Amino acid sequence: MKSPWRKRKERPSGLLITGLGVGLAAGVLTWMRQKQRISFQNRVVVITGGSRGLGLQMARLLAAEGAKLALLARNEPELEAARRELLDQTDVLAILCDVGVQTEVEAAVQRVMNQYGRIDMLVNNAGIMQVGPINHMRIRDFENAMDVHFWGPLYTMMAVIPTMRRQGEGRIVNIASIGGEVGVPHMAPYVASKFALVGLSDTFRAELAKDGILVSTISPGLMRTGSYYHANFKGQNAKEFSWFSLMAATPVTAMSSQRAARQVINAARYGTPKRTLTFQARLLEILDRIVPGLTAWIAKQAGRRMPGPAGDRGNELRTGFESRSKFAPSWATRMSDRAAEQNNEMMAERII
Repeated sequence: MKSPWRKRKERPSGLLITGLGVGLAAGVLTWMRQKQRISFQNRVVVITGGSRGLGLQMARLLAAEGAKLALLARNEPELEAARRELLDQTDVLAILCDVGVQTEVEAAVQRVMNQYGRIDMLVNNAGIMQVGPINHMRIRDFENAMDVHFWGPLYTMMAVIPTMRRQGEGRIVNIASIGGEVGVPHMAPYVASKFALVGLSDTFRAELAKDGILVSTISPGLMRTGSYYHANFKGQNAKEFSWFSLMAATPVTAMSSQRAARQVINAARYGTPKRTLTFQARLLEILDRIVPGLTAWIAKQAGRRMPGPAGDRGNELRTGFESRSKFAPSWATRMSDRAAEQNNEMMAERII
């Protein structure tokens, strides 16, 4: 007969085993992260849309770390201004290029190879925005968005991958958007093209890892870059510009472009597979996965409160410069307007 006083040998609880497993997984992930870490010193980095906004902020950070830069953009004066600024820190190649045209992309990549002999990182950052009701959106609006956000990244990736494979390593960073994860009203062409980019980026990551090429998909929320001046507005364009610029102007709703750039560069440094920027965007992404009905309801309510169609005149695309009103720019958009000045966003108006 067993003594009632004898201590019973307890088996490890399920909670303890789970904790050990989580700890082991975290340790392995940390080890892998450190193993993938790279320095940008003397690395050759290609940035599309690198002449202003987030692209220019990333170029500044990379230049400070000793990277050699190739900036691709469509606006020559902006490109030249960015090149002159960065030349004090590093080698800079500025190339006039429309990423939606495959021959221009291939020629640009060849120029980078002729200049530097290698390409270590590609940042697909070029972007456009069309804002307004779907009543005023035309097929060409969707085609333009796809040219820049889908075909452009595809052309650049296909152009640099052979070089990266020969080198045995490379980094590709695709700047998508929370609009590529969750639908946003009044931005249909932008959202559709960013969803396409997220799928493209995630698929390339899975297939290129074996070649030593790490692909990061970055999905920012709203950022204070001042890029709304370069967005295109349809419908009641002044009202569309007002809500869009006000949402992108304050620390409550938007992240500073400097902070966003730092997070993108760190994701590239460690080969982070996916990252969503801003607390608000991460919360929206989580809610959409857990309670998609709630995010659909929120989007419907927002859509009902946005400016309505504006007749035939609403079919015309108008830039942010042409859509200003008494509400924007104003004291409420002051922080983002300062960012626009610092990030080369206002140069186009001065040229006009």
